[in-house]
Amino acid sequence: MAKGAARKASDFFVWLILLLLVVGLAGFGAVNFGGSVRSIGRVGDTEISTDRYAQAVQQELRSLQAQTGQQFTFAQAQAFGLDRAVLQQVVASAALENEADRIGLSVGDAAVQRELLRVPAFQGLNGGFDRDAYTAALRQVGQSVGQFEESIRDDTARTLLQGALVAATATPPVFTDTLYTYAREQRDITYVPFGPGDLAEPLPEPDEATLKAYYDAHPETFTLPERRKITYAWLSPQMMTDKVEVDDADLRALYDQRIDEFVQPERRLVERLVFGSEQEAADAKAAIDAGETTFDDLVEQRGLSLQDVDLGDLSKAQLGQAGDAVFAVEGTGVAGPVETDLGPALFRVNGVLAAQERSFEEVRPELVDEFAADAARRLVSDQIDPVDDLLAGGATLEDVAQETPLELGTLLLSDQSSEPIAAYTEFRTAAEAAEVGDFPEVGQLADGGIFALRLDEIVPPALQPFEDVKVAVISAWEQDETNKALVAQAEALKQSVDGGQAIDTAPVAPVEQKGLLRDGFVEGAPNEMVTAAFEMQPGETRVLSDANGAVLLRLDAVVAPDMETEEAQKIRTDFSAQTAQSYARDMADAFTRAIETNAGIQLNQAAINAVNAQFP
Repeated sequence: MAKGAARKASDFFVWLILLLLVVGLAGFGAVNFGGSVRSIGRVGDTEISTDRYAQAVQQELRSLQAQTGQQFTFAQAQAFGLDRAVLQQVVASAALENEADRIGLSVGDAAVQRELLRVPAFQGLNGGFDRDAYTAALRQVGQSVGQFEESIRDDTARTLLQGALVAATATPPVFTDTLYTYAREQRDITYVPFGPGDLAEPLPEPDEATLKAYYDAHPETFTLPERRKITYAWLSPQMMTDKVEVDDADLRALYDQRIDEFVQPERRLVERLVFGSEQEAADAKAAIDAGETTFDDLVEQRGLSLQDVDLGDLSKAQLGQAGDAVFAVEGTGVAGPVETDLGPALFRVNGVLAAQERSFEEVRPELVDEFAADAARRLVSDQIDPVDDLLAGGATLEDVAQETPLELGTLLLSDQSSEPIAAYTEFRTAAEAAEVGDFPEVGQLADGGIFALRLDEIVPPALQPFEDVKVAVISAWEQDETNKALVAQAEALKQSVDGGQAIDTAPVAPVEQKGLLRDGFVEGAPNEMVTAAFEMQPGETRVLSDANGAVLLRLDAVVAPDMETEEAQKIRTDFSAQTAQSYARDMADAFTRAIETNAGIQLNQAAINAVNAQFP
């Protein structure tokens, strides 16, 4: 089994190298770095060549382009951390090769020959190995025959080492079964919900002494939080709209400026999928036409989502050279292949949007509102410098309100503040950061308004007088007393049920629920009821409560999952495979880190930077 795994891994890495060669020959341009710098560093005794690092970066860039259908510059990819990830990969590979060499693990010439003979790029017209094609391909990427064959030998040895390390890695069946049982085990329950309408007796009317006692026992409920006494001056665009003069010429200019919004040609809802060659695109279109695949399948096969290929609604002009083909589709369908800036592509038309035209007279009211709002924002913005100058000169907020359009106000800032300015996050943030004695500064609001504020006083938390909150005291007392009475009723029923009384003799109709999972939810019940059900034993009862009332819960049965169903076997098999892969990755990562540490890593950052600088 280990040999098979190693063979597959070896094939993968060898084909990866050969893919780089083929792509290089196809005209994408393999990088070869001249000069005296040939290495970016070493792990132990194994050198990492500049070409090796450069080719790895190229491969990742191409993979990124294939996955997204977009061309990325190296700077963009570097922002994603691509260069650092590639460097880690080549260092890890070099560490494994160094370890394989240290323990004397290698493959013979026959194994290298077998790999070479299997490469189509090295075959002649008769299907046999072509020595000239082989040497020409290597010369194209700046490698000698000896270097390339040695790299195959190193890669194969490295993958043999990796295969031996992770061979036969498996998830213990008891682990899989235990987790599956835990996740899929079910509970059958019966519960009796007691709500405010189920009180056995109405609550008595509370007298003054009862309410006062409740008030004294719960001061935190009736205590105001810390508040801030703020004086402020502010100006919003809405305050200035009546000072804006609207001219039809300005509205006409605004209409012409936004003509594309009001006069829209016919458009198509379009998705685009880019291919590496025109032949690939043509083959894909033929497969769609033959019913062998769908556009959705092709997107999924590329590792993309429909959001990645969605272009939105576009006019014929916006589609450019693809416009004729896309607009030739009647209704919905797939058009192409069409040559685009990103390469050959198929376009799927998902809908047709008819042309629209809205006249100036029709949209004039909207334009008036927009023009006035923009002009008002500009008028507000014009006040920033004058207000700044006044404040810098020592003027108070009261002075500012007298000399500018800003309006003066005061408020006691808390979560209950209802003043319009208290709704702005920018104002609240500034008010909460202010200190007594700070000089006011101009701040801007999200809608274009401006403000300046002064913290006059920090008002500490204060217990509100009983008479001021008497209504709230009554409401809180009623809720608490109702919950206490409902819990008492549930407890009384619990005692009866535990003593042998049938639960369906309760004054409130019981509710049965079967097949409750750990992540289940019971509407209208306390949030902890599902958790409680999985903590209880069959036949056990428990009283739970929340702000809405009380519940008597009885666990009727624990239902073990059927381990032999097709669904159960598939889930367990998939989980076991995924976990085994995770174990293998963790083992390989830990082993690689260990041999990197033991061998020692030396990197030449200047050489790495020089390689990176060669990419466009």
